[in-house]
Amino acid sequence: MSTDFGELVLLIGDFHTPTRAADIPACFKELLNTDKISTVICTGNVGSTAVLERLRNIPSKDCKIVAGETDMGMDLPETSVTYVGDFKVGVIHGHQVMPWGDTIALAKCAGRLGVDILVSGHTHRTHPSRIVEIGGKYLINPGSV
Repeated sequence: MSTDFGELVLLIGDFHTPTRAADIPACFKELLNTDKISTVICTGNVGSTAVLERLRNIPSKDCKIVAGETDMGMDLPETSVTYVGDFKVGVIHGHQVMPWGDTIALAKCAGRLGVDILVSGHTHRTHPSRIVEIGGKYLINPGSV
């Protein structure tokens, strides 16, 4: 019997530390203290270089972080694309898509990026069904830390 379940991927974003919150909640910090996460995909608004460095030190394989509208001076890209297994995954912050959180507009963005899955943030809310499928594209919003 195989115990291999694939890769553990952390989808995260909208930290806003220290401007809106002093720090990441302690219970969440504890979960991030692991060597099991292979990939981090972050929708931006990290808030500080300390959070940025913490994120970059988590994964064993890949770390994709994009710029949120508050991430000035952090030299982060607007979009990023990576592979998780056989899936091509794109990440944007989400402030670029109007109206914010609109699934049709997000699916079009996924098409422009040529990805199977688009991870986006900005709304600080996950979609009620967690994962939305539109036209063969999967949309995920991890909400806010």
